[in-house]
Amino acid sequence: MSDRSSTEPADQLLIALAQLNPSVGDIAGNAAKVRAARALAAEQGADLVLFTELFIAGYPTEDLVLKPAFQAACRKAVEDLAAETADGGPALLIGAPWVEAGKLYNAALLLADGAIAASRYKVDLPNFGPFDEKRVFTAGPMPGPIAFKGVRIGVPICEDIWSQDVIECLAETGAELLLNPNGSPYRRTVYDERTNVAVARVVESGLPLAYLNQVGGQDELVFDGASFVLNADRSLAVQLPNFQERVRVTRWERWADGWRCEEGARAPLLVDDEADYAACVSGLADYVGKNGFPGVLIGLSGGVDSALCAAMAVDALGANRVHCVMMPYRFTAPQSLADAADVARALGVRYDILPIAPGVEALEAMLAPLFEGRVRDVTEENLQSRVRGTLLMSISNKFGAMVVTTGNKSELSTGYATLYGDMNGGFNPLKDLYKTQVFRLCRLRNRWKPAHALGPGGVVIPEGVIDRPPTAELRDNQTDQDSLPPYDVLDAILTRLVERELPVADIVAEGFERALVARVEHLLNIAEYKRRQAAPGVKVTPRIFNRDRRYPITNRFRETA
Repeated sequence: MSDRSSTEPADQLLIALAQLNPSVGDIAGNAAKVRAARALAAEQGADLVLFTELFIAGYPTEDLVLKPAFQAACRKAVEDLAAETADGGPALLIGAPWVEAGKLYNAALLLADGAIAASRYKVDLPNFGPFDEKRVFTAGPMPGPIAFKGVRIGVPICEDIWSQDVIECLAETGAELLLNPNGSPYRRTVYDERTNVAVARVVESGLPLAYLNQVGGQDELVFDGASFVLNADRSLAVQLPNFQERVRVTRWERWADGWRCEEGARAPLLVDDEADYAACVSGLADYVGKNGFPGVLIGLSGGVDSALCAAMAVDALGANRVHCVMMPYRFTAPQSLADAADVARALGVRYDILPIAPGVEALEAMLAPLFEGRVRDVTEENLQSRVRGTLLMSISNKFGAMVVTTGNKSELSTGYATLYGDMNGGFNPLKDLYKTQVFRLCRLRNRWKPAHALGPGGVVIPEGVIDRPPTAELRDNQTDQDSLPPYDVLDAILTRLVERELPVADIVAEGFERALVARVEHLLNIAEYKRRQAAPGVKVTPRIFNRDRRYPITNRFRETA
C-alpha cells in the first residue's frame, strides 16, 4: 500500500484528539463515534482527527481479533470511513486490526482523500500484566513517518514509545512530530510512568509528542484518558481530563526550530484515592452498560464494603438502577440493620429486607442426619452466606439486575470469603482495593464525588458504618480480627507479598513478626482456588488477581521462612 496524501507543506495543522470510549466488538457503534467526532472536529476546522489504538475493534480484543469474520468486518468499516473522507473534511488516523499478506497487525491507518492513504504497524507488542499481544499480532517493521499535507508525522503505537528504538528510527527518517495512539489502562502509578517515558522520548528525539489514550471500562481494565501534548522543550501544551470523553482540537505551527503545539486547556487530573474511586465507578458503569444489564443488585449488610459498593453503583448508574437487599439472621446486630437502612436512605435506592432464617433452618434440618454427632463449625456459618448468595442470584434471575459482589482484596488474598455465598456476583468494583483503602474511600466519598457521578453529594456512608469493627456476623460477637490480623498490618504484609513479591525473610527484616508473615503467606497460597472463581473487578493496582498475578491452583512450593 503506497503512502499518498497532499504534499504541499503546511505551516499550520489543526489536529483533533479524540479521547473516546469504544466498545470491544461494537464495530458499528465505534464507527458511529468516529463519524460524530469527525463532524465535531470539522466544525472547528480540523485537518486530522487522531483516534486511539485499535479503536474500530475496541481494545483489548484478546482472541476475538483472531476471528476472520471480525477481521473482515473491521476492514469493511475502515474502508467505508476512508471513502467518506472524499468530502474534503478532516482526514482520520485510526487504529484497527489489519491483515496484510496473511499476517495480522495492530495498525494505525491514515484515511484521507477518499482512500487508505498510509498504514503503520505496531512494532513493540507487550506481553506482560494484562497484555498478551504477541499471541495474536505480528510485530510490524520499523516505521518511517507518514506524509500528510507535506508534514512528516511519526505514528508510534502505544508501547512503541516505551523503548528508544522506534522513536529513534522515526526521528532518523525525518519525522517532524509524533502522534501516539494508546490503549493504556489505569493503575495508581501510571501518570508518573507515562510522563517519564514521554519526556524521555521527546528529549531523545527533539520532537513534540501528542499522547492520546482511550477512556472507559473493558472487563477488569479501565482506561483513564488523561491525554496530553508535550512540546519539544518538554513543556505541557495540552492536558485532557481523566475518566471523561473529549474531542479536543489542538493547533500546531511550524517554527524555525520545528513544530510546536499552541498552549491550550490543561485540565487538572484526579490522582491517588480520587482516581482509584473514579476508576471503580467507570469500570462498573461500563461493565453494566456494555453488557446490557438494566441495573445492579447488592446485598447491603451494614458494613463498609457493601456500603462503598452501593455508593459506587449509584454514582455509576443512578439510584433508580440500584436495588439493595438486607438479609438479616439472628447474629445480625440491630446497629447493622439501622446502618444499612441509613445508607440506602442517603443514596436514595430501593431497599428491601429479606430475613434468611427460614432458609438456613431448612438447610440445617436437611443436613442434620449427615452431621449428627459433629460440632457446629464454619460449615454452619457458611450456610448463612450461601443462603444470601442464593437469594440474590434468584432475585437477579427474576428481574435481570446483575449482582455486585463486595469482597475486597484483603479478603480475596486470605480466602476470607465464601464460595457460592458472598462471592456470588457478576462484577466486583472493590476486587483490587485492600480493606484499609476501602475505609479511606468511604471517608473520601463523604466529602467528595467525581464531577460526573450520578449519586448525591454529602455524607452517604454514616460514620458509624466506618468506625465499627469489621464483622461478617456469622456468630455471636464475631469480628474479622478473630481470624485475621489487624487490617493495617495485614495489608502492609499483603502489598509486599502480592504487589512486590518480596521473600518472607525480607518482609520479616522490615520489622514484621516472622510467624505472622508466614501465616499470611500460607493463607495467600491456599486461597488461589477461590480467587480463580471470583468475579471480575476493576484493576487499580499494578497486580490484580487473575489478570496480572496468575498463579497455579495446584502448587506445592512454599517458602522456608
